[in-house]
Amino acid sequence: MYRSFASQSTSYSVPRAIGRATSCPSHAHTDTRDKQEAQRAFLYYANMASMITKPSHLRCILTRTSKCLAVTWTKTSFRSERSYASKTDGESRIPKIYTKTGDKGFSSTYTGERRPKEDHVFEALGTTDELSSAIGLAREFCIDKGHTFTDQLDKIQCVLQDVGSNIATPQSSAREIHIKKTKFSSQPVADLEGWIDEFTEKLPPLTNFILPSGGKSSAALHIARTVCRRAERSVSPIVRSGEADPDVAKYLNRLSDYLFTVARYTAMKEGNEETIYKRPE
Repeated sequence: MYRSFASQSTSYSVPRAIGRATSCPSHAHTDTRDKQEAQRAFLYYANMASMITKPSHLRCILTRTSKCLAVTWTKTSFRSERSYASKTDGESRIPKIYTKTGDKGFSSTYTGERRPKEDHVFEALGTTDELSSAIGLAREFCIDKGHTFTDQLDKIQCVLQDVGSNIATPQSSAREIHIKKTKFSSQPVADLEGWIDEFTEKLPPLTNFILPSGGKSSAALHIARTVCRRAERSVSPIVRSGEADPDVAKYLNRLSDYLFTVARYTAMKEGNEETIYKRPE
């Protein structure tokens, strides 16, 4: 599994794609300070990206060439440690993935603030990570059944990385370069709404309350939906305080609707019956 994150300016962009390869275009020469700033930003987000669920037999390797930064996952034994390998022209050094900076119960935002790990920002980040993991599990069930919409789930997981980037950048302590790199647009919200409308047109009208059911794929999507609701609840106060983009909360709101709709669609395509709510006698 290979992942590379291409830059669009003189500094390297925030990681956006998980589990995909993207080309590395030519970059203009940057001075030492720009490269150091870019590498610090990349290392922070690569560490955040590592929270995504991954098999324990894979090892994370971070490499840097003269033109791009990349992360690769390589197979390793269960006894091997994960490490980042940072390479520059003419030299190579391999720092350990663990930094021990969180041993006292504090962690850093992208803006450099040190906050307790129970801070609402890290709670929201953790729940968003959990959501991506739940979607990843549901995606595997859907692939096994041959569903053709799994590319949408891929895109959603990538967007959730952008959601995390925005949450990890409190506006009150962010500089212009932070805001520019982590700004969240409204386009992903529009994409979800378009997909929801397409699936809804293919589904029969909903006339009863349904319980999470309809086969493994559908049930897994319902679990992801409930995690999404929790992620929305954890993000809402951050957005209301002006510390994150409003479109982040909108996206999570629409995403739960999408997951509900696609869960129903999955049950229908697989020929599975959804369980209807009935008041116990």
